[in-house]
Amino acid sequence: MRTESKRLLSLDVFRGITIAGMILVNSPGNETAYTQLDHAAWNGLTLTDLVFPFFVFIVGISLVFSLSRRIEEGQDRRLLMVQVVKRALIIFGLGLLLNGFPHYHLDTIRIPGVLQRIAICYFFCALFFLWTTISIQISSVAILLFGYWWLMTHLQVPGFMVGDLTKEGNFAAYIDRTVFGAHLYRPVYDPEGILSTLPAIATGLLGNLAGYWLRGPGAPKRKATGCIQAGIVFLLGGWKWGQYFPINKALWTSSYVLVTAGWALVIFGLCYWLIEIKGWRRWSKPFEVFGVNAIAAYFLHVFFLKVQNLIHIPQPDGTPGNLRFYITQHLFGWASPQNASLAYATSYTLLWLAVFWTLYRKRIFIKI
Repeated sequence: MRTESKRLLSLDVFRGITIAGMILVNSPGNETAYTQLDHAAWNGLTLTDLVFPFFVFIVGISLVFSLSRRIEEGQDRRLLMVQVVKRALIIFGLGLLLNGFPHYHLDTIRIPGVLQRIAICYFFCALFFLWTTISIQISSVAILLFGYWWLMTHLQVPGFMVGDLTKEGNFAAYIDRTVFGAHLYRPVYDPEGILSTLPAIATGLLGNLAGYWLRGPGAPKRKATGCIQAGIVFLLGGWKWGQYFPINKALWTSSYVLVTAGWALVIFGLCYWLIEIKGWRRWSKPFEVFGVNAIAAYFLHVFFLKVQNLIHIPQPDGTPGNLRFYITQHLFGWASPQNASLAYATSYTLLWLAVFWTLYRKRIFIKI
């Protein structure tokens, strides 16, 4: 069994499960997908809504392991922070690159995004880890979650009621419209906007705290059960808070943070128990392959989805279509629309698994 000072296979596997899920839900073959393979329309939670916060949570765990190892090797914290800033800027830049492809209209290019939020969360979680204590990080999580709840429920957007949490009337969307103007994902809001990044940082900090727990003293079984028990507590707390501050991925509400962190802890705890304690590893290889090249897998699958969407091919009924719809229709047209969409998404995920398995066998790991 690997010691805690080494790279955790279970963490790579959990990251790989998250990336595989991200590719699957990002790649429907048509405009019809199963409910659980699409985001909740607004309030609520689907399997798809778990993917992004899982990745942010994993960022927090991973940096505790990587930065702790470097500190133990004698590296200076200031130099480590410089490296963190460089990496965050690169990830943020990759997000802008994806957002603008292929035309890069600077007057409308979307500024927020998935990679941009990951970069920001990574930066702040590393900053907290390198320069603060565990108690300060715990307090910061509480301040971020309760502060965000207060801002969203006690401040008024012009023309709307106090605490309005609709797409148009919520305070986070108002901030994004004011700051970004046309540089948004949707006309009236952005799911990766400015204010909602605050609770996303709390998600990453909860990952930090999980990393401390995993690197600390104690038997592996105690660590696995601790993760699962904490996850159940978060799930119950998030569900209860959700009755007053709805679980909402686009707003990244405080209840959403607790529920998704709860699921992350439970699922990771199970991975840890199966792999690090029981030694059952053969099932995990495909996810390990994705997990060790996670950022590359995200960037490339989105890039080639965009390429397919740019190749316009009319559908059989004459309505507008693209290469992705064309492939789905001709390879999986025998299935129902939902099953055809799923078949394309599954095939696309397996295609990228083959690509990254080849890189894995050649020991090629794309690091940023």
